[in-house]
Amino acid sequence: MNLSHWIAAARLRTLPLAFSSILLGTFLAAAQGHFNGWILMLSLITTLCYQVLSNYANDYGDGVKGTDSNRDGEARAVASGLISAAQMKKAVILFAILSLIFGTGLSFLATQSLSIWVGAGFGFLGLLAVIAAITYTVGKRAYGYNALGDLAVLIFFGWIGVVGSHFLQTATFDWHVFLPATSVGFLAMGVLNLNNMRDLDKDKSNGKITLAVKLGLRGAKIYHGALLLLAFDAAFLFNTLKGNGLMANLYFLAVPFLVINLTSVYKAFEPLQFEPLLKRLALTTLLFSLLFGLGQLL
Repeated sequence: MNLSHWIAAARLRTLPLAFSSILLGTFLAAAQGHFNGWILMLSLITTLCYQVLSNYANDYGDGVKGTDSNRDGEARAVASGLISAAQMKKAVILFAILSLIFGTGLSFLATQSLSIWVGAGFGFLGLLAVIAAITYTVGKRAYGYNALGDLAVLIFFGWIGVVGSHFLQTATFDWHVFLPATSVGFLAMGVLNLNNMRDLDKDKSNGKITLAVKLGLRGAKIYHGALLLLAFDAAFLFNTLKGNGLMANLYFLAVPFLVINLTSVYKAFEPLQFEPLLKRLALTTLLFSLLFGLGQLL
């Protein structure tokens, strides 16, 4: 068994995207005078487990369905025979357990001074995250095959990731936080949309119905532009409602990268032309989160 195959299947390049919501929620909490380093560390470890679980489950689900056969871009481990379906299934189970263990520990650490129902609520959200990670491509009713992946990304990468991490640090709920959470969620949806545009023809022929398949390539590109624009608008609205000063708009520095991404998307027509855009938008999302969060502190 080759360790490099497992590392490749974990797709660690997706971690900047996964960490973006945690870091932004923590920045927003720190701007309000709340920061616990242990909660941040455990949040990042838990997110790491969730992300590896999601990527392994995706590899397994698409692999056993034959969706990843002869795909463009990075090869998938199960589909290419580098890792057997049985081995990958065991890895999915292992990281599901690890995700629940670290998630439960995080909930206990952050909510021990609050009502037991609050801790139980976060524990339940952790269980939902595990279920969502697995059922995206696994099972006869995998929601990723029914154009629901974008909604799941908004909920988990955006709302739960940012609002949840903010609450774990502050023990308070602020509905305004849903605005920057939506920004990160929309950018994460953009990454998924790039993936789905790249795989559009293969997904369509294999019966995997994504939003890109429903919209067609031209519609998916328009949708992509709307996501990037609305992500910017939600962040701007947050600062406006909060009455934040000029430095809060530090995230404007990430806008040129979003423009470059959108321009490249409109020029892309072949699957491999979309491949490098995924990593770039994931890194831009991390940059956006860091700049926005830093702007709240200044």
